[in-house]
Amino acid sequence: MTSTAERMREWSGPAILSFGFRPFFFMAGLWAALAMILWVMLLSGHAVLPTAFDPVSWHAHEFLFGYLGAVMAGFLLTAVPNWTGSLPVTGWPLGGLTALWLLGRIAVAISAHLTPLSVALVDLAMPVVLVVVMGREIIVGKNWRNLPVMGLLGLHIAANALFHVEASSGNYAAGGTGARLGLAVAVMLIALVGGRIVPSFTRNWLVRRADSSLPTPPMQRFDKLALAVLAAALILWVAAPLTQAAGLALALAGVLHLMRLVRWAGHRCAAEPLVWILHVGYAFIPLGALAIAAAILIPARPSTATAEHLWTAGAIGVMTLAVMTRATLGHTGHALVAGPGTVVLYILVILAVLTRAAAGIFVADAAWMYDLSGLSWIGAFGGFALLYGPLLWRRRST
Repeated sequence: MTSTAERMREWSGPAILSFGFRPFFFMAGLWAALAMILWVMLLSGHAVLPTAFDPVSWHAHEFLFGYLGAVMAGFLLTAVPNWTGSLPVTGWPLGGLTALWLLGRIAVAISAHLTPLSVALVDLAMPVVLVVVMGREIIVGKNWRNLPVMGLLGLHIAANALFHVEASSGNYAAGGTGARLGLAVAVMLIALVGGRIVPSFTRNWLVRRADSSLPTPPMQRFDKLALAVLAAALILWVAAPLTQAAGLALALAGVLHLMRLVRWAGHRCAAEPLVWILHVGYAFIPLGALAIAAAILIPARPSTATAEHLWTAGAIGVMTLAVMTRATLGHTGHALVAGPGTVVLYILVILAVLTRAAAGIFVADAAWMYDLSGLSWIGAFGGFALLYGPLLWRRRST
């Protein structure tokens, strides 16, 4: 039988199409930087996009469904073959998936010249194909443990479709149910997948250092309770975002996930950025939940949009950058050690999150904080494309 490594070696075309993480992680990094540049230019009046979406909704959509969709595709196309023992998607079929994603970005950007239905169909094409192909492999391989991940991906597609419906109806889609559902699914995915990889990678690193203070193993009873409470809180928030019930549920979820994070011994990993950045990324899940709860429950509080950026830029931005850097190093045959350039990327993305959150609190200084946040984000993800691009475009090191 052909193995994953043999399938990759059989491909004689561009190395970028030899494994799923390569094109999608590279395009995700480029798009995260380019979309932020376009967003800054839109805000300053130096650019106009021929999109039917209002500027804020375009910005929200392209990070929540465009950028994140590429990262999810790269992750699943790489992880599912490991989960199921199936052969990876490589070569021109992989190139076709990447092209579908790129067509989605173009369709949304020029949607003012297209019908809403055609824009939605083009934008949804890649994730629909992805969930069908990957879901089939999980079912055929009877890998039931990871079926919830595919279910969440299906919900993310539904959220994207709803976003398109709300935008085409003339509503402010960035503040609609589709955006909240998409964000809720992303947070739940990070809590689910991160709850496995963060303690596992932390344990592996501590064992290599002969450290006896190991993290609590993943998916204990407490973890399942914390995940159930978070799921319930997110459902309430999506359905009724400004209610006291949603605020209280998010506050409880935030406390439980802070406790969950503490159990993973992150304080012992300061010497390895590839490990501690995972803990920082996960920390933005409870911090975001607590901030949104405060925005709902406390009068004269920062806006919910400010609080939500702890999830969007924080949990999503930091965790995806952490996963992309680690996976790229590992799958291209490099040592799992963060060099100075990678550390700079991590510092920049954290700075982007903190300054964006601070801008919503210290309103008098918001202008320069917004600028610094945008520049830091561009530096982090543009830097990823520059630093890791050569690894993604070259053959695996031996």
